[in-house]
Amino acid sequence: MSAGAVLTSEWTKIRTVRSTGWLLLLGFTLCVGLAALFGLSFRKPSPTGSAYFDPLFATFYSLTLGQLALVAFAVLVVGAEYGSGTIRTSLAAVPRRGVFYGGKVLAGALLVAGVSLVTVLATFVVAQAALGPRGTTLGADGVPQAIVGAWLYLTLICVFAMGVATMLRSSALSLGILIPLLFLGGQGLGNIPKLKTVTQFLPDQAGWVIMHLAGPPDDPRWARAYGPWAGLGILALWAAAALVGGYLVLNRRDA
Repeated sequence: MSAGAVLTSEWTKIRTVRSTGWLLLLGFTLCVGLAALFGLSFRKPSPTGSAYFDPLFATFYSLTLGQLALVAFAVLVVGAEYGSGTIRTSLAAVPRRGVFYGGKVLAGALLVAGVSLVTVLATFVVAQAALGPRGTTLGADGVPQAIVGAWLYLTLICVFAMGVATMLRSSALSLGILIPLLFLGGQGLGNIPKLKTVTQFLPDQAGWVIMHLAGPPDDPRWARAYGPWAGLGILALWAAAALVGGYLVLNRRDA
């Protein structure tokens, strides 16, 4: 089977699993809906008189929660076949496991990239409307970079999840590891300054810098040892390592 045929086949599999579509819709709804709520909560200055305010933080913070649904989608793209046992049939139809794996990852990544682009743009527009006079514009300093970074972040974190799911060969186990990593790591351990030396290099924490979610850059408690694009590069390395690990497991183990 040619690479194009494999890609078409994987696209058909994704479309025929109803839960995958609902997860993408849930991710979009969470990102955009929470952006409106966070924007409204930041619309008025803090009563404590805090001088620091970054409209991009208020804009993209909802992605840290909405990403969980997109990650679940990415895991199911790979893990659903292991759970149902159809992975054996798929590998029998496509004996070249590298082609099979590449088609599956590419199909999932392309769909996530498209949904992420729409999600990020909608999140930005809704958040600015909610922030009102405290909002920003597309042409403001750092905004184009943050928007592109947010789009790449959501895409790469899902690619990372697909690699992890291939290594673990189980949707439940993959989600049991990734959800705590992305939620507790980002919302819990990532907020403890003393652990920053380690947590700043976790995939989500590294990708947050370009979206202005890592805290005030001039505050030593939150400052990173790298810049926005370097942080995205660290996330890309995590995604690449997960993909390589997934390929090695798929290539060396029986279905």
